[in-house]
Amino acid sequence: MTSELLKEQRGNVLVLTLNRPHARNAMNYELALALSETIDEFERDDDLRVCVITGAAGTFCTGMDLKGFSQGAPRPNIPGRGFGGITETPPKKVMIAAIEGYALAGGFELALACDLLVAADDAKFGLPEVKRGLAASAGGLLRLANRIPHHVAMEYALTGDMLTAARAYELGLLNRVTGRGAALEVALTLAATITQNGPLSVAASKRVMIESRDWKRQEMFENQKHILSPIFDSKDAREGALAFTEKRLPVWTGT
Repeated sequence: MTSELLKEQRGNVLVLTLNRPHARNAMNYELALALSETIDEFERDDDLRVCVITGAAGTFCTGMDLKGFSQGAPRPNIPGRGFGGITETPPKKVMIAAIEGYALAGGFELALACDLLVAADDAKFGLPEVKRGLAASAGGLLRLANRIPHHVAMEYALTGDMLTAARAYELGLLNRVTGRGAALEVALTLAATITQNGPLSVAASKRVMIESRDWKRQEMFENQKHILSPIFDSKDAREGALAFTEKRLPVWTGT
């Protein structure tokens, strides 16, 4: 594990901190590789249910390390995985972004690859690539218009201007807005709520909500059935019902 990526386990939650404060947590290839490898470990570990990703020193991520790129360093893209090793193939488990300060360019796209977003009230977001003669190729142009109104997304993509946390929340882009310095703790509270639920149920629910965007109307319920039917046949489903009748917390086994 590189010192540029800090890892901490809090119960069933994995906290990953981008730790390049000297570069405002701009992404380089080494950090992207470490992040992709760690996400793979997260996916394999049955004890871990949610990953919270944040940035050190009051900044989330300012995108690609342009200084390194200008000097010939490789782009921080992992083949088949995308920017930061995440944007093209996010994990099947839940991932939450806890955002302080700037989430710009690839940093914003990294956040958009997450399932839930929590941000401090002074956070700022943007896709400024066009201001540098580049393009938001890590999912920003693909995802933003699906999260906020088309013409608003088009404005931010073409101008490269930043939007505030208040505006992002108003547009429905953020799940929570917190005071400065509190994004991680609020994200962890949200993560803890999710970890109390059945792991199979959470994974299947996320899968249906993501994959159903591409389903034809007449196929929707049939496609959903293939994913959800095993949930109703699981031991966890019976445990959940039994725990409800016995007025106790369920003990999930993921089976």
